Formats: sequence, structure tokens, C-alpha cells
Amino acid sequence: MTEMVLVFYCNWAVLLCLSVQAYENLALHQTTWQSSTWSYYGLSCTADRAVDGRYTDLAWYGGQCAVSSPGQTTAEWWVDLGGVKYIHHVTIRHVDKNPGFFLGFSVYISNTTAKEDGALGFKDTNYTRATIPNPVNITCPYHGRYVIYYNTRTHPPYPNDYSSFTDISLCEVEVYGCRSLRNYGENCSLECPQNCQNGYCDIVEGTCLACKPGFIGSRCIGCAAGLYGSNCSKNCSMTCGNPGVCHKDTGHCNGSCLAGWEGDMCDNECSIGFHGVNCLQNCSMACGIPGNCDKITGYCNGGCQRGWTGVICEKECAAGLFGNNCSKNCSLTCRDPGVCDKVTGHCNGSCLAGWEGDMCENECSKGFYGVNCVENCSMTCGIPGNCDKITGYCNGGCQRGWTGVNCEEDVICRTFQNETNPPKQQSMDEGRIPWPDCLMCETSKLEQSVH
Repeated sequence: MTEMVLVFYCNWAVLLCLSVQAYENLALHQTTWQSSTWSYYGLSCTADRAVDGRYTDLAWYGGQCAVSSPGQTTAEWWVDLGGVKYIHHVTIRHVDKNPGFFLGFSVYISNTTAKEDGALGFKDTNYTRATIPNPVNITCPYHGRYVIYYNTRTHPPYPNDYSSFTDISLCEVEVYGCRSLRNYGENCSLECPQNCQNGYCDIVEGTCLACKPGFIGSRCIGCAAGLYGSNCSKNCSMTCGNPGVCHKDTGHCNGSCLAGWEGDMCDNECSIGFHGVNCLQNCSMACGIPGNCDKITGYCNGGCQRGWTGVICEKECAAGLFGNNCSKNCSLTCRDPGVCDKVTGHCNGSCLAGWEGDMCENECSKGFYGVNCVENCSMTCGIPGNCDKITGYCNGGCQRGWTGVNCEEDVICRTFQNETNPPKQQSMDEGRIPWPDCLMCETSKLEQSVH
């Protein structure tokens, strides 16, 4: 049956054509209660008369209405739906005479018999005796077990059309909705989306009132940020390029991984020898342990091999440096001071005079001098074989009969080299006198001079 009714959407109203058969009347023949009961010549207008399905006679005394005792300042009535139900709308047919008793009423939806525990579905603040419709249809989708009618005259003054007292005057209260909280639509034939929290959804549209943890959307079919899988029960990897963001079905990371990780879900650490985003970078072979580096930064573990430096051992040693992490200085006694092999530190070529060894770190041994210490000190030095390690100059002068910085000149040779008749009786020692400009003589000439 379709009829014209006035619909109240939580304190505002519109006229519409409503099919009351779209939802089941959940209040029919259910348990009821009211604050007082009016009796009239043996007729008791009990609370259950408002849910017996009869409303052809809307008079107080017609026997089809629940009516409270006269002279009351508070009137309350409720129906127990037998369990928590999903209510779509409530239709109230009231006594059609003297509606002043009815004005100002409220309807609550509660899970207990206390209205304070529930939600206010409707409060009349605008009707007059001339404008109040019959029936009144109140649309407020709530879950609840008890539908409570309440009216009071305890706090005057009230509008002119209001009676001084109130009563119940309910001929029929119909509560339309679905018996199951998990159904919606006309005839309650559709199931709420499976991911609605507690299985509850809007009784008309079927949209979820809230989602189970992990789901989003009006029908809770999408995973919340950071979750994936059939039940959105798995967490996206925090090592995805965008941590916690992944494909809602597969869990695969979108794009790339954080440095140090690889795989579709970025759940694998880089293999040895690789580092960086998606593990695409090779660790340096110049690391202290070749190919062994930090999987995130690429920094070499254990420093660099000799001849290399830098956090990833990517730089050859600068001029003048060598060794692990280029921490050592090339020798300044190399032939080219400060220039050496970047790995070994060996001098390139030879040493400065006075030094020897691969790194030119050793002074010449006693009796040797010059480049790489390959020259012998003169045996005619004041102390035979004792000379300056760099120049070869004799330390302490020359032995008698010798002169020159290296004591390499024979004094006799210089004395007689220009005389044709040297004194034959002069001994060799007597003929050796200091001569600063003494020149070298060949052995054969020296022998001629003394014989």
C-alpha cells in the first residue's frame, strides 16, 4: 500500500510518497510498556493496542489506541523490538481529537528502556493543532532495540496550542526496518558489504557506516594506506621507495626500493658486492675487502686498499701520498721528492744522494755515498772509507800525501809533474807537500817521478 505521508528527517520535514511495504514492521505484536493506562467503562487502553495492527478507529474510546491516564505532566511509552534492529522509519498514528495533548512529543531509539541511553530521533518543535499530520512518519536510520515515545509538560510556559497536560494517545506505532543489521534495501534483501565494521551498512544505500580495520571507501573495498592483501591484513614494506606504500593486491612496491633493498616487495637485502637503490650499484673493488661495502651507502667496510681513498674508495691517492686510505706520505728522499708508487710507496727510479732502499728510507751505510749509495768513500780519507754520505767529501781531511775534497789527488804527482830533473834522492814522503791545486797523475807518471 502506498500513501502520502509527512516525513521528518531529524527535525525537518518533506512530503513524499512512501511504500510502507518496502520494509518490515518490526514493532507488530511486540512487547510494550507505558507510564500509565486509561480505562473507560471497562475498556483498558493498554500499551499493546499501539502495536496490534488495528487503527481504523482513532478515537480515545475506540478500543484500538493506547492511552495514558488523564492529568499527567509526563507520558512515556516504548516497544521492545526483541533485539537490536536496523530502523529506517517510524510511523505514528495518534488519536485524532484534541491533538494538543500530542504536541511537543519526542521519539528516541535506544538499546535499553532508558531514553537517555539512546539517540533522539525526532523532537516536535513546530507543529500546531492545525498542522500536525496523522500519521506522522519519522525517518532516522538507527540501530536500536527500543523505540521510546516521550512527552512532558513539566517546564512551562508552552505554546498556545499545547494542552496543560499530556498523554500517550497512540493508536498505532509502526517501526519499519530490517531484522538483520547486515541487510539493506527494499525488503532487506541485500547484504551489507563484507568489510563493513560489524557488518553494518546504511539501510538504504548499503554504504558502510564504518570499515573494518584496514579498509577504506564507502563500501570498504579498498585497503587503507600501508595495507594490502585479500583482507588488507598485511603491511606494505617499510623498505619500499615510498615506505608503507604498495600495490593493494600484490604488496609490490610502487617504483623502487630504499637503498640497500631489492625485490618486488623490497624484502631482500642487497647481496654482497652491491648497494644502493634496488641494489644496482657495485661496491668498489678498491675497498679494503674488495667488493665489500655498506649496503645502503656504498661506504667501504674496513677502509680502502692501498693507493685509494674516499668513502667508497673511488679516488686514487693524491700526489705525495700512498698506502691504505692514502694515509702515508711519499719519502722526500726519493730522486723526485714526494713522488712514489701510490700503492707500495716505492720511489720511482732512484734515491737522492745519501739514501737507498725501495722507499729511499735508509741512509747510506758507512763507506758508501751518492745516489742509491753505490759509490765507495775514498780510502785516502783521513779516516779511510769515512765520507759525507751525500757528496763523498772526506770527513776529517785526507791522509798525508793526498788532497782534494775526496782525497783523490796525489801531492807528489803535482809537485814534480813540471820538473824534468826531480831530486832523485828525495823520498816519497818528503816530496808530498800540501798543494791546493794538485792534479791527478797517472800511476805510470808517479812511478817515473820517484825512480
